[in-house]
Amino acid sequence: MTPEKADLLINARWLIPVIPEDTSFSACSVVVRDGLIAAICPPAEARRRFHCTQTLDLDNHVLLPGLVNAHGHAAMSLLRGYAEDLDLHSWLNDRIWPTESRWVSEDFVRDGSELALAEMVRTGTTCFADMYFFPDQVAAASRDAGMRCQVAFPIINFPTAWARDGDDYIHKGLELHDTYRDHPLVKIAFGPHAPYTVANRLFEKIAVYANELDAGIQIHLHESWGEVKEALEDTGEKPLRRLERLGLLSANTQCVHMVAADSEDIELLAASKAHVIHCPKSNMKLGNGVSPVREMLARGINVALGTDGAASNNGLDLFAELQFAALLAKGSSGDPTALDTHQCLRMATINGARALGMEHLIGSVEVGKAADLIAVDLSTLGQQPLYNPAPQLVYTNVGHRVSHSWVAGRPLLHQGRLTTLNEQELMAKAATWQHRISGS
Repeated sequence: MTPEKADLLINARWLIPVIPEDTSFSACSVVVRDGLIAAICPPAEARRRFHCTQTLDLDNHVLLPGLVNAHGHAAMSLLRGYAEDLDLHSWLNDRIWPTESRWVSEDFVRDGSELALAEMVRTGTTCFADMYFFPDQVAAASRDAGMRCQVAFPIINFPTAWARDGDDYIHKGLELHDTYRDHPLVKIAFGPHAPYTVANRLFEKIAVYANELDAGIQIHLHESWGEVKEALEDTGEKPLRRLERLGLLSANTQCVHMVAADSEDIELLAASKAHVIHCPKSNMKLGNGVSPVREMLARGINVALGTDGAASNNGLDLFAELQFAALLAKGSSGDPTALDTHQCLRMATINGARALGMEHLIGSVEVGKAADLIAVDLSTLGQQPLYNPAPQLVYTNVGHRVSHSWVAGRPLLHQGRLTTLNEQELMAKAATWQHRISGS
């Protein structure tokens, strides 16, 4: 029998496919052909069945699907550490928005996005969701770096450097959607900022367009109890209920944060099939509270994981985020079983893919899916002894141990080195922006 031709054979010590759930394999091979996973089998079978252009032996590594960072603001990496130890209102109104109004430009967004992409690739993320100004620059940076993404173009009541008003935001966003309509890596979504910054008529237009285009809608929602209280005082209606009334709550809706969620809210989310994007580190840093993730998961709500931007998190390492999510769920509930190891890994992979409408393509290691993969080296002291690779991924700070990364079979990180982004150039650009913004 003549061996089939393939591009890459990866022999790993362990494989965590995510689907089937709660499963780890040892001594497993993954075969990649034309950007897709062609086979998953024992190494001897892979060598017998396939003739591969390249073979990679990862004797101390675990192979798993690339992580999906389901919410962030990539360009805000240039504001990392700029506004510290403030509540959300002061952080936004006194520091972030005034600084953005002065400095945000095409160059700011392109440079900040590339810096974020490099950090995410280095720590295991292969797909990310973004919401920020000049979304065309985010999309172009991701496309050029070979990374997979959902870019949600911002929609907000007031003018910014990117658009004049709500209608202009939508017009420009729809043009961007047309540009990337058939792109294999870049997906465009709607990004209404928040209920308190978007008017009803804009929400109604978004609902119509998103339904026609079958496009995602990502929105900051119930980010704090103060937000919900203020909405009730002003309108007599919770933000979540308002979105439902305006036709914006559906299986295409990605609700970011959902810290302030009671049992009524959880039932509404479950009925609508909307997704929740949990950003625990950002939520805690801004003092907004703890999202009831355990209760949401129990009601069958798809909960994914996001870092938010580096300005409110200080890092884009999704492995660090999933560790924090696990510990926070256990500590806040007093139940060590509240969020287990494999649940956390699903939140950072297949759940994120589902939230972005990409579960048919990424989020698990399955034959026929895109070869969006990462390898993590578990050979160092901090991972020994190693009884089970899954807990080591969640609890032992392995973001810096990611050695390889592929998107659609293309290497973005090889033996710890970026292949599509220039780290030294990015460091120099970051330093330049720091001097401009700080005035020093």
